[in-house]
Amino acid sequence: MTVDQRTRVDRPRLPVDPAAFFEQELPAAFDAQAALVAPAAAWLGPPPLTVEVDGTCYRLTLDGDGPRVQPGGRTSDGDGHLRLTVDQLTDLAHDQVTPAAWLSNGTLALAGMRLEHLLDWWLLLRGALDARAPYVPGTVELADEDGSPLDLRRSFRLEDPPEVLRGFLERAGYLRLDGVFSEAEMGAVAADMDRAAPRYAPGDGRSWWATTEDGRDRLVRMQGSDAESPAVARLLDDERLRRIEALTGDGHRLAGQGERNRIEALIKPLGVLRGLSDLPWHKDCAQGRHSYMCCSLTLGISVTGADATSGQLRVIAGSHRALMWPSFLRPEPGLGLPEVDLPTRTGDVTVHLSCTLHMAQRPVARERRVLYAGLRLSRHHGADSEAEAADVQ
Repeated sequence: MTVDQRTRVDRPRLPVDPAAFFEQELPAAFDAQAALVAPAAAWLGPPPLTVEVDGTCYRLTLDGDGPRVQPGGRTSDGDGHLRLTVDQLTDLAHDQVTPAAWLSNGTLALAGMRLEHLLDWWLLLRGALDARAPYVPGTVELADEDGSPLDLRRSFRLEDPPEVLRGFLERAGYLRLDGVFSEAEMGAVAADMDRAAPRYAPGDGRSWWATTEDGRDRLVRMQGSDAESPAVARLLDDERLRRIEALTGDGHRLAGQGERNRIEALIKPLGVLRGLSDLPWHKDCAQGRHSYMCCSLTLGISVTGADATSGQLRVIAGSHRALMWPSFLRPEPGLGLPEVDLPTRTGDVTVHLSCTLHMAQRPVARERRVLYAGLRLSRHHGADSEAEAADVQ
């Protein structure tokens, strides 16, 4: 198996012609991928959506055979209405952006439709354009090689056989490794975090801040922590991380020495009122670029332990193998995939794939400290040439 799902490489792109896209390319993709998309269309059943690009409208509807495009359509009662620029349409067509990204950056121009229905249409569009079946319940099996159910709450040690670790990560989308680092090592990291904190400031472009219930602005994320902490820098050069890098066999690697943000130190305080501290359910490709970057890996190194009262990580098992909403959880009846808590002790490490749906619980009893580092795929196995491979970001 492999966790490398990339199908695109970065290269210059011409703007998408709206008429050609909606009158030729998208209808052809819906027809070609009808067998892949139809089950999800029947399950999701979004209401009609009119997409307006530079004053011209195209209406997306469902019929008995799946999604259809009506050129020159106009918004009818009960339709949603989405306004896009040509640049937005180009980014959408090339998987550079999702509706969740438009929502977060304030550029979503949607009327007459709830966001979840727009996300459903995004699933059908991505399924057709990328020849990838959108998720419907029951299509992801969480079983071991021998067919037995996975123990989703299982934890491992770094000394376990690599094929065991790799197999679980590939099937479940995450991994919890006990006791990778010592309490003394994590104590040194915590002390360095305290010494480094005064060197960060709001608006410095390398830190995130949040306001807590007592009115204080709290530092919650310190980027480039290896440059500020000798203890963190030592971790990045440790052979234990080299072994995690090699787990999948897909060529994952940490950012190189001197790169701007190799690792981040997070503090998760109590009582956050404003600011991004405890992120809701999302995939790391939620803003876009799944087909260019997934699956990269994210390592969480527990400087302090975490549980349900102190900001633990939670994941949706198997979600990395499913084309589903990139952010938020579908309401009842839901996805039919298990939500799994990943409590940790000091020195434990969590690993999750970039398109595994996950969230951080809000601390209610004590603060949490954690380091996060990304492992990216170092080359595109499907690239047409070494030059194209070098363009992958």
